[in-house]
Amino acid sequence: MRTADKVKELASLYAPDAVQVRRHIHANPELSFEEHNTAAYVRQVLEGYGLRPVPMAETGLVALIEGKDPGKKTIALRADLDALPIREANEVAYKSRNEGVMHACGHDVHTASLLGAARILQELREEFAGTVKLIFQPGEEKFPGGASIMIREGVLQNPAPEQIIGQHVFPMLPAGKVGFRPGMYMASADEIYITVKGKGGHAAMPEQNVDTVLIASHLIVALQQIVSRHASPKVPSVLSFGKVEARGATNVIPDEVKIEGTFRTMNEAWRAEAHKRIRKLAEGLCESMGGSCEIDIKNGYPFLLNDPDLTERARAAAEAYLGAENVVDLDLWMGAEDFAYYSQQVPACFYRLGTRNEARGITSSVHTPTFDIDEAALETGMGLMAYVALQELGAAI
Repeated sequence: MRTADKVKELASLYAPDAVQVRRHIHANPELSFEEHNTAAYVRQVLEGYGLRPVPMAETGLVALIEGKDPGKKTIALRADLDALPIREANEVAYKSRNEGVMHACGHDVHTASLLGAARILQELREEFAGTVKLIFQPGEEKFPGGASIMIREGVLQNPAPEQIIGQHVFPMLPAGKVGFRPGMYMASADEIYITVKGKGGHAAMPEQNVDTVLIASHLIVALQQIVSRHASPKVPSVLSFGKVEARGATNVIPDEVKIEGTFRTMNEAWRAEAHKRIRKLAEGLCESMGGSCEIDIKNGYPFLLNDPDLTERARAAAEAYLGAENVVDLDLWMGAEDFAYYSQQVPACFYRLGTRNEARGITSSVHTPTFDIDEAALETGMGLMAYVALQELGAAI
């Protein structure tokens, strides 16, 4: 029997167990960097497969599956463990038992899929030469991102993976389908906090004040030229402000106005240059209008780069495993993911796993109280991840 057929057979066999694993994790969600029970459960499952997971980043885990000649090559597979501070609205048997916490971004799916892939690969370890490093990381949803901590603690060493692969649920794509995009795929994400300072007072006496609201208004408009006139049109960039706080009144100009926003792009050199330009423009404009400002730009996740060669190979494997009709091309995505940290260190492939089922009303987007999946996606997710890993490790697929 071909290795591909073995993977499909095992994925079908173990899919019901993967559903139960996913439901357990979904019903018991934990917030970023608080995934103690989730990590303990994952450890128990891995040990049941005969693996020896070791802790990292407090609530993360790493385990190795060694095939023939373990030192020949190492490939890493990654999943994330944390949930979001959202109150679940779904009325399902596996509804969250932790009030106000929900797996609304599919990390339960990612973890269950990787556990399923691990089970398949452990059973087929005589089929490949090399090592599979399993990474279960905490805190994808919260700065500074669990990936950055895992990297700092050595997850990309001893052994060092030559490639890393991750997948993410995609509710816009039907279950059974997957999507790929080589090259730049997801944006960096930085948070911008600006406090405009002036001299408040009675709104009917503007000549006695330094109008912080007026300055802030000019500043929000002026900052748009950072993208429209300084960014290359070839580099996706977004600068948006979603919060403006001026605690004045109809007849009161406040002493300060707070502005908060996000800057996103897909080029690290331009990202650094944009930060400088944002600071310079903000400080100069506020000073020119008689005020001043304090500006804090918090560096978030870098942009996510899919290695073209690895991604094309993974896409070809997906077509062979699922059929070409079930593999689609993805567009650029201005959302952010801390998997990007890995992609800046080693060749990476981050692809999308379809979870939609319109006939059953499973259509909600991630980060919403009604997000759910067609659990048939688990068989696809675990099987494909195992199959791609086997391809990269030279199995006779």
